[in-house]
Order: sequence, then C-alpha cells, then structure tokens
Amino acid sequence: MKTHTRVLVIGGGVVGCSVLYHLTKLGWSDVTLIERSDLTSGSTWHAAGGFHTLNGDTNMAALQGYTIRLYKELEAITGMSCGLHHVGGITLADTQERFDMLRAERAKHRYMGLDTAILTPAEVEAMTDGLVNTAGVIGALYDPLDGHLDPSGTTHAYAKAAKMGGAEIILHNRVLSTTQRADGGWDVQTEKGLIVAEHVVNAGGLWAREVGAMAGVYLPLLPMAHQYLVTDDVAEVIGRAKEFPHVIDPGGESYLRQEGRGFCIGFYEKPCEGWSIDGTPWGFGHELLNEQFDKIADSVEFAYKRFPVLERVGVKRVIHGPFTFAPDGNPLIGPVPGLRNYWSACAVMAGFSQGGGMGLALAQWMIHGEVERDPRGFDVARFGNWTTPGYTVPKVIENYQTRFSVAYPNEEKPAARPFRTTPMYDTFTAMRAVWGQQYGLEVPNYYALPGEPVYETPTFRRSNAWGATAAEVAAVRGGVGINEVQNFGKYRVTGVKARAWLDRMMAGLIPQPGRLSLTPMLAESGKIIGDFTVSCLSETEFQLTASYGAQGWHMRWFDQHAEHGARVENISDARSGFQIAGPKARELLARCTRSDVSAQAFRFMDVKRLTVGMANCIAQRVSYTADLGYEIYCDHMSVRHLWDTLWAAGQDLGLRPFGMRAMMSLRLDKFFGSWGREYSPDYTPLETGLDRFIRWNKPADWIGKAAASAEKAAGAKRRLSAFVVDANGADVVAWEPIWLDGEVVGYCTSGGYSHHTGQSVAMGFVPTARAVDGLQVEIEILGERRPARLVSTPLFDADGARMRG
Repeated sequence: MKTHTRVLVIGGGVVGCSVLYHLTKLGWSDVTLIERSDLTSGSTWHAAGGFHTLNGDTNMAALQGYTIRLYKELEAITGMSCGLHHVGGITLADTQERFDMLRAERAKHRYMGLDTAILTPAEVEAMTDGLVNTAGVIGALYDPLDGHLDPSGTTHAYAKAAKMGGAEIILHNRVLSTTQRADGGWDVQTEKGLIVAEHVVNAGGLWAREVGAMAGVYLPLLPMAHQYLVTDDVAEVIGRAKEFPHVIDPGGESYLRQEGRGFCIGFYEKPCEGWSIDGTPWGFGHELLNEQFDKIADSVEFAYKRFPVLERVGVKRVIHGPFTFAPDGNPLIGPVPGLRNYWSACAVMAGFSQGGGMGLALAQWMIHGEVERDPRGFDVARFGNWTTPGYTVPKVIENYQTRFSVAYPNEEKPAARPFRTTPMYDTFTAMRAVWGQQYGLEVPNYYALPGEPVYETPTFRRSNAWGATAAEVAAVRGGVGINEVQNFGKYRVTGVKARAWLDRMMAGLIPQPGRLSLTPMLAESGKIIGDFTVSCLSETEFQLTASYGAQGWHMRWFDQHAEHGARVENISDARSGFQIAGPKARELLARCTRSDVSAQAFRFMDVKRLTVGMANCIAQRVSYTADLGYEIYCDHMSVRHLWDTLWAAGQDLGLRPFGMRAMMSLRLDKFFGSWGREYSPDYTPLETGLDRFIRWNKPADWIGKAAASAEKAAGAKRRLSAFVVDANGADVVAWEPIWLDGEVVGYCTSGGYSHHTGQSVAMGFVPTARAVDGLQVEIEILGERRPARLVSTPLFDADGARMRG
C-alpha cells in the first residue's frame, strides 16, 4: 500500500469510483481510493439501478444527462458491460397541477437539447400495451434517455477505467482517523497503516457522517429505508417485442420498470422512516433490512389500480435497504467550508442518475478551482454551521415523502420550521406575515390582508398573495415601506491591507470613505460568483453586502484567498436593521435622527454613521426597490428599538411593511437582476450587463480580469434583456424558453408581475444581435407560447431622478 498520494477518496460506492475515474480523466493519476469492505458495499449494491434526466434544477438535469451518456463511454474504455437498458421513461400526471409541472419541464428541455415529449393518455396506453390504467391521467412526459443498468457492473467499470488511468484502489481497509497537517494535507490513519494525502474526498455514503466527524465536520444527511419489490414472471412482459418502459406514477408514489421477465416496483411512501439516525454501524454492509409491507400497504393498493397486472403475479423478492439524502434531496459536493483540501462527495441519493455528473463536477473543482456549471444546487456550502441533526432528520423525511410531489415555484415546505428567526419574528407574525425561508432563516414573503388566510397557496399561476403584494408595492411607490435587512449577507473587512485585498477580489471600483459601490466578484474564468455592495466606512474598514443564502459560498472563497493584513468577518447575523423606501423615506429618516439627511448632505450612494433614535447605525442611500431609499444597519441587539423608532415616526406617512414578493415586483420595474437568477456562476458580466460596474483600468490585477477582458474584446454572444409579456394568469418564473422565428433562441432567468405598472415582466437571454428594443418574441409559459416584447427603457423612474434625487 502506498504511503503518499495526491488524492485519497474514502468510499468505494458508485460516487467514489466516479470521482476517482474523473480525476484520472482530467489528468491527475496519483489518486487512491480506499474502501472498508468491497466495492459497492453500502447502498450501491442493492440500488434499483434506474436512471433519468428529469430534475427541476437545469444544471442537475444537464449533469444527469452527462451521466447517462457516459455509460457507453465507460463500456468502450473498459470492455466491461454496464448492463444498459435505454427503455425510455414515462412520468404520469393525474392532476392539472402535475401536468403543468411536466409541461414546464418539457419547455426547459427545449433549450437543453433533451428530446422529451408530452404524451396523451392514449399514447401512454399504446406504449405500455394497456398495462397502465390511465383512468384519471391527464397526460405524461416521455424521455427516451431513461432506463436502468447493473449497479455492480457499472461501479466496477468506473473502477477499472480509473485504474487504467493510474489510480490505485485499496479494499478491506477502514479509515480510523483523519488529521489536518500544517501544510494543508491530511494524515489518514487506516487499519493497514498511515497514508499522507494532499486532498481527502469523503465519498463515505452511508458512513459519510462518521468519516466527516473524524475531521470535525457535520454533514447534513440521513439514510432512509427504501423498499422495492421484484415480481414473478409476467406473461405480458415475456411476450413483448421490446423492453417495457419505466413508468413513474407520482400520484401513487411509485416507479415501475421491467426486471428480467417480470417487474420491479418501488415506493416513496408517506409513512417512511429514517434509518440509523444516530450513526451507521461500521459492520453494516451487504445486509438488507427486514421486510415492512405495512408501511407500503397503501402504496401497493394504489399500484394495483394503476398497474392491474400486478394483482395477478406473486412477489419473488423484497429489497429493503438504506440510502442517503440531504435535507433538500440534492447531493453534498465540493470543498467543505472551514477546512483545507477536504472535499465532500456525499448524499448522492440518485447515484446512477447523478454519479457521473457529480464525479465530473468535483474533479473539475479540485483541478481547475471551479466547476463548468453553476454548482450551487449541489454545493455542500449551501448548508451553514446552523444546520444540526435536529434540523436534518425532519427535513430529510419531508423530502423523501414529497419526492414525487408537485414542486411549485412558490412552495414553502413546513418541516423543521421555524428554526432561525430574528427579534422581529413575533412582531411580524402579529402583523400577519406569511413566512418564507432562506438559508434556514424565516423571512416575510408578504403580509396577509384582513380576511385572507395567513399562508400562500402553492400554484404555477398567480397566488392568493396577489392582493397583498399589490398593496405593499403601492405603499412603497406612493409613500414609504419598511423591510428587514437581516436576509442580506454582511461581511466586515478590516486591516491595513483591506482596500488592496478588496481591489484584488472585486472587479469594480472600491469606493472612498463615505461612499459605496456595486461590483461583481468573478472566478478566474470570468464568471460571476458574487454581486456585492461595498461600503467604505474608513480606509481600514469596509462593509460588504450580498445574498444571505450565499454566505457559505462567499466565506469559503474569502478564506481561500485570505491575505495577511486583511481580516474578513461574517457578520450576517450580528448586524441587522431595515430598509425604508419610497418618496417619503427621507422624511421618515429625518424624523428619527439629528443628522442632516437632506439630498445635498446625504447623496445617492453615500454611507454614513448615524444615531437613529438611540441606536448607533450605518446608513447607506441605496435601494433594491428602485426608489428613493435607505438601508439602515445596527447591532442585532438594537433591532427592536430601531423598529419602534421608525414605526412610531412613520404612522402618519403611511409606513407599511413589505415582504419579498413585493421586493421582487419592485425590482422588475427597473430591470434589476437578482442573485441566483440573472447573476450566477453560469453567466459573465458582459452578457448580464454587470460589466458596467467593472473598473477595467484599475491597477489591481483582480481575479478574472484576463478572462473578462478577453470576452470584452470578443463580444458576448447573448444578452440579458427585459420583456413585457402578454401573460395569461401565469407569469414567468425561470427557465421558460424564448421563441423567435419559430425557434428557441434563449430562455428566461426570472420574471413576475409589475404591480406598479400592471404588466407581466420577464428577464432572459437572447442573441446579442437580436437584442433590440421592440423585438417581438414568444415566451412559453406552461406549454403556451405568449407574445412578449423586448423593452430597454425601465418601466419606473427611467432617468433615475427619484432614486438619485
């Protein structure tokens, strides 16, 4: 056994073997995998082996497509069979809401290059020889790439391909401890001796929690006990000319496929259970759990109605085993925040749909420093230090129970909530706040009107939040609104080299004392990894604000680029406050402070230290509402006093709280982009318009400068644009295709309704050459192409007089 290696992958399931193979594929040959037992021990060996591309996250769907296409490549490389069966997959819709979801997914596939199709019930019957009872079925989605494979053969194909690339695999050798070295590497003590590794990858599967704990890391995942049945021979299957397609029946919580001469059917039942909640025994491996027919009894009864042939055949065997979930069901991939050279490759519950893509993504991250596709949906950093086992367990159970449920764009799932709240939670609840959640924090979405329910109905169309949101928008545009700024990520940068460090980290201007600036933060590739407001409080103290949900992502980046003389603190939960916005915002602030806040003394993009009431505050004149506005920050302990001061002073001004639904409507009036929608690691400054905030000629060699400059010289092929849409009760959410001259030429990044102007608005990418004012396009919303017109002049305050005045 070697004693030194560049990368040590811990875990020999399909994900660990995929990571190993992709590291060799991208050029690292000094890589080693260590496994406590045999390859496929854990959850891989008893997996049903199905694969599919359907995923609400387009980047995940694309990586699943990569995974599926990779299998033939593995077979060609190794000469081994993956046992591929490309039989196609049918997902049934038995409600209008589910059919809406499938039509929305089909629309996304148009620009992703996926050849899916919407089927009628009659077409479903024809494709399944009538073995699917389509009573109650409205339609279905067909994907020709869906299928199944041999889990063991596929895992061994990954392993052989990796060994052909120079990798070493060591079996029957459990890891006992992992200890960080002063040089950033790791001492990994195993049963057979010590291995020194430059990088460690935790692909521990069922044991990922235990492996993580050795490094002092809590990984939020939980194994769930999952059960599927294999039937005796089915005459109708034996007589088919070709293999039976996969059929997913979300209404019945089941999936069905052919297995030999019979069927395999599995269930995501509501009375599910977590397995080994407090830790996976090291001795567990090739065992199965005891059969539990009682928990799937209702699902089986429903399945007999949907697939009547099942009632006539016996059950040959029952497979009941554990596999791991993260709280949101997506994998936990990437560099673990707070550690050097420690990588997570865990919670890939759909290993044969996602394992290849996750292996590729992690290998790219390790070798190139970033991922080709936006990784935020599977980045381990999306869960912060606030995540606990007490949070993970109910969220994982909820995710398992709703795996086949309709995923609505406005849905707020209730498990493990409320958990993290601000001092304003009780006050806002009493004001009928309807709560959303971001990075574990409760955030008001809107405030229900009298007589309306204090919850939002999940829907693909306009919801019952419509009237309340309109009223909140009107309050801001006509008077003054107030909104808590707790849900901004906030960072304090101090030290004698603070300015120099920021000049290297940020592509834009670093402002002078008393001023603020807007700037993108870029990766070396020139792609956007942050959208920041930088406020200069002094030459040695700056405040940064950005997306609250990106804290883990951003702090990890700051730590990776740390320099002596510049200290970065995450103060997102230590510093809070409120934004006030609207034509009466200045008058409200003036009533609460003795400082001069006149237009001449407090200009647009100024930042000042003020005493508001009795609270020492940092106030800056900027607003995401596109109106006259201020952000007022204070110590967390002063938040209630600051609220009381502003609230009392604003009653005769019509002061009204507003939530995130109103905020998203207000920003559309000015075509302001949003982090995670218009601005993300999938995009560059030039194509999104953020290039206007880049200080191209500043002396600092800022990260991403070479790539961004090259793109500037070449020009962007696509351009982010705004559209007014002739909507029909449903507004753009994201990813809807944009049609021009009978072809899909782009897609939407976000959208909604501008309550102030009474128009439906969308933002999205179209070819730069066609991005001209007045361009007529069609945007496909829930399967219907709606006319839309490109507009370049903002719908509100076009000249900026109100915002800047």
